[in-house]
Amino acid sequence: MKNRTIFISAALLLAVAGAGAQDSGGTLAKARAAGSITMGVREASPPLSYSLGGSHVGYHVELCEQMLGKLLPGVAIRQMVVTSQNRVPLLQNGTVDIECGSTTNNAARQQQVAFANTSYITEARFAVRAASGIQSVEQLKGRTIVTTTGTTLVQRLRKLEQDHKGSGLNIVLAKDHAESFLLLETGRADAFAMDDNTLAGNIAHARNPGDFRIVGKPLGIEPIAIMLRKEDPAFKSAVDGYLDGVMASGALEKLYAKWFMAPIPPRNAVINISLSDSLKAAFQSPNDRPAEAYEDKP
Repeated sequence: MKNRTIFISAALLLAVAGAGAQDSGGTLAKARAAGSITMGVREASPPLSYSLGGSHVGYHVELCEQMLGKLLPGVAIRQMVVTSQNRVPLLQNGTVDIECGSTTNNAARQQQVAFANTSYITEARFAVRAASGIQSVEQLKGRTIVTTTGTTLVQRLRKLEQDHKGSGLNIVLAKDHAESFLLLETGRADAFAMDDNTLAGNIAHARNPGDFRIVGKPLGIEPIAIMLRKEDPAFKSAVDGYLDGVMASGALEKLYAKWFMAPIPPRNAVINISLSDSLKAAFQSPNDRPAEAYEDKP
């Protein structure tokens, strides 16, 4: 492990140096010229990215801040809130330079943007009120399921609806994760379908976390990654080089433990999602494979 860390660290230095030499019009050059770089963040995707006291924090936010501090020393890092609907166009048009939220890397999005190597892998499931007694999708017949507009769960729920013809699923779309959870919390929805980390994060920050539980078989396994502009190989190379280094050294696993396995603000709640075997494998063999590459896995 030590030798690999030294090798990766050397590769990172070469990647950064090469990026500085080759990036005549990409993200790195733009940020150096402007003296700042804009990082897209999410309002309600704990523990990856969420608002706290006028700023935004989380696993991906801290990871990006540490990384950008190394790649662009002296360059100011500015945060800008993005949503599920606007995160891709704002990245494409240059309003934000990097997105550090909770975005699934899939084949469709890879046509529009690039992704750094996978830094989280999630399972999509349902959050329900504990008192409802709901344990499975079969019990959602005739019930209302909410998910967030612009997320991969919209397509997954449509497919679920097709696979369970006559199920009478009532699918409602909310503008963001906070509104989705509010619909569940206030009884206007019977289930909230989303990535397990987002569900656990919203439950942990609820007024009464014990009122909710996460249930059902996974609707899918999805790699979550930092999103970058397409056609900027120098920036992707530099970002991946940094990630490879912190994965090899164990630093990323420590950062994961901080946000997923220890108390986090504002309520000192613990998300309690341990490092999965699939994420361990991604740390050991860094890659940017899309969600479709995980579909055939049991």
